Amino acid sequence: MRSIWNGAISFGLVSIPVKLMNATENHSVSFRQVHLTDGGRIRYRKVCEVDEEEVTSAETGKAYEDADGTLIPITDEDLAQLPLPTNKTIEILGFVPSSRIDPLQMETAYYLSANGGPAAKPYTLLREALKRSEKVAVAKFALRGRERLGMLRVAEDVIVMHGLLWPDELRSPEDVVPDTGTKVRDAELDLADALMDTLGGVDLDTLHDDYREAVEELVAAKAAGEPLEPAAEAETGGKVIDLVAALEKSVRAAKESRADEEGGGEEAGEGGKVADVHHIGRSTRRTPTGKTVSRSAGAESGKSRPKETGAKKSTAEKSTAKTATKKSTATKPAARKTTAKKATAKKTTAKRSTAKKTTARKSTSGGRSSRSSA
Repeated sequence: MRSIWNGAISFGLVSIPVKLMNATENHSVSFRQVHLTDGGRIRYRKVCEVDEEEVTSAETGKAYEDADGTLIPITDEDLAQLPLPTNKTIEILGFVPSSRIDPLQMETAYYLSANGGPAAKPYTLLREALKRSEKVAVAKFALRGRERLGMLRVAEDVIVMHGLLWPDELRSPEDVVPDTGTKVRDAELDLADALMDTLGGVDLDTLHDDYREAVEELVAAKAAGEPLEPAAEAETGGKVIDLVAALEKSVRAAKESRADEEGGGEEAGEGGKVADVHHIGRSTRRTPTGKTVSRSAGAESGKSRPKETGAKKSTAEKSTAKTATKKSTATKPAARKTTAKKATAKKTTAKRSTAKKTTARKSTSGGRSSRSSA
């Protein structure tokens, strides 16, 4: 990181050479002004109001505008003569608990790095002293031509300095405070506590700027000549009429959202089965194909069940009757065929018996005639 200021921390009689670097950066998408007619870039030029001529930076100076509009010229030499002991020094004034610093005062954050090998020992000494005391240091420093107030604290193993607004730069909130006659009931506070507990904490590392990402996608799409998809309309909040009802609804919605998030991880329970999340007022059942069908609580009421059971019974009875009919129909032809076969067999046996009797009679009559001839 590039340093923007070099100086020293004044810690009593101890001087710690340090370098100052920005601890934050701005990722906002910036735009340029262009001429709508031809798309040309619009630039600003410094023009003198007296002769209406453009001036360069070397020809530009400072002036203080008085209340009546009079301009009082101030040169760099004039400012250099002013007493500014914190011009190259971060002067520690004292140490206080961090709770004494109002977050409203905090401005830009900076990293302080030890400047050179000899500065490592006193730098580490101040860092460890801040850690053990669990306090922050209040200091003065000068940056970009003016003296500022700062707070030094430890973040991991680095000393961080936050620029602070001066106490007289904070506005009083007396005009912003709501009517003091408004009272809140204990039941409403209990619901608010329940909502806070249900929402739980938040992982700050996962937060990101959705609008900036949308702007970047818009720029990329326009650069590639792709069609733009219309954005979904954002829901607008209405006027809260019943505070208790709104809190109760918020608690239910937060619980359902938390249940969905926990169930979305598909963590297997005992036996390797995934737990199903059942929404309030709805029930689920599984079809033979394995699909889950969701039905409202009204569909599970006792009124609809008898109809469904009766329908199932009548369908089963019809199916049984059809099966019995098929069986009886299939059995009759078989019985008829068996009876016909038996009758045919009896006729065949009778014919054979008759034929045998006829043959016997013929043989007997033949024997008698031969005997008479003899």
